[in-house]
Amino acid sequence: MPSPGERPARMVSEFAADPEMAELVELFITELPARIAALHTAWDQRQLKELTRMAHQLKGASAGYGFPTIGTAAATLEAGLKRLDATSVQASVERLAGEFRELVELCGRACQKG
Repeated sequence: MPSPGERPARMVSEFAADPEMAELVELFITELPARIAALHTAWDQRQLKELTRMAHQLKGASAGYGFPTIGTAAATLEAGLKRLDATSVQASVERLAGEFRELVELCGRACQKG
């Protein structure tokens, strides 16, 4: 874990050394900033179905591109979203804030340059 003010280490795909996967991994990484923005929008607007769908997509795609840690974080957020109590959505969503921040942080580490 980085100290306060320190930038977290860049996350690298497990397939970074595989020349056959390089183009696909780069495409996935290039799309991550837009996915992060969409996650933030859905979170801020409490679009829970959309957020669940996006977490599910990241869960499936990330392992295939060599980022299983992102997949695990996405799966955790997706599972939490599916368990939400409809009678207390706001409180339930706030309990998932940590899972949301972890997923976004991991995605950000994957797409940061050098």
